[in-house]
Amino acid sequence: MYDIEKYYQAKDVEDAVRALEEDADAVVISGGSDVLIKIREGKLAGCSLVSIHGIPALEGVRMEADGTIVIGPATTFSHITYDPVIQKYIPALGWAVDQVGGPQIRNIGTIGGNVCNGVTSADSAALLFTLNAVLELTGPKGTREIPVAEFYTGPGRTLREHAEILTAIKITRENYQGFYGHYTKYGKRNAMEIATLGCAVHVKLSADNMRISEFRLGFGVAAPTPIRCFKTEETVKGMAVTDPELYEKIQEGAVSEVTPRSSWRASREFRLQLVRELSVRTAKEAIEKAMEKVAGGEADA
Repeated sequence: MYDIEKYYQAKDVEDAVRALEEDADAVVISGGSDVLIKIREGKLAGCSLVSIHGIPALEGVRMEADGTIVIGPATTFSHITYDPVIQKYIPALGWAVDQVGGPQIRNIGTIGGNVCNGVTSADSAALLFTLNAVLELTGPKGTREIPVAEFYTGPGRTLREHAEILTAIKITRENYQGFYGHYTKYGKRNAMEIATLGCAVHVKLSADNMRISEFRLGFGVAAPTPIRCFKTEETVKGMAVTDPELYEKIQEGAVSEVTPRSSWRASREFRLQLVRELSVRTAKEAIEKAMEKVAGGEADA
């Protein structure tokens, strides 16, 4: 069923990097929810696997002294959803990864795999875009950091080099403190479904809770890679939350910035309609959360 030439279990990050450097055809595997399917389908038949599963340095969620939240790439979706740090400071991320597949997939699939497979439909990607996440990559030349918004180079392609391992996903305090977010996924069914379109919003309100101080809008499956709608964000910045034109600006701006394509899942026209609907729906959810929680004296969400 699985045509695998050889399997190597790395002891630590350095060992994994060495193994990848020695085998130009090796593929990284952690949870395996994506890689094993590709092997079974014949897309990676006969490959060698370098496993990073069980490496402690790549697992879990922690907060550093400066408030930066660090997520290990080998952390499962289920762990992220219920992690106390995630629930307290960036619950929208926990909600987003809880939309992946079903319970079995979420118990083995990892956020690092979701990011590194490079697909635009990854449920974590659009949300990480709105958090200005930074990806830490470790390889033979050392460690480097890349903003997630610059990581994707095309469908299924990223800036990760062959012998590099994603070793951390970082979200600084300034990118989550005071922000409230939401993620909306559209699919033909509620579970075990790849997104037809995904929309993420994070918003920060002014001190008087009446205006948009910062607005971040991200999409999956609205372009060849996950995207941020930076022009739309600037357009609505400073607008009153009660302005009758607010959601029209969001809707119009989003449609002007996305470039969806037709596929067997949905036509381009249908995806554009989803962009119109989900951008407004997701923005309303995020703004309502912000107004409710700020009024209730809560700091972050």
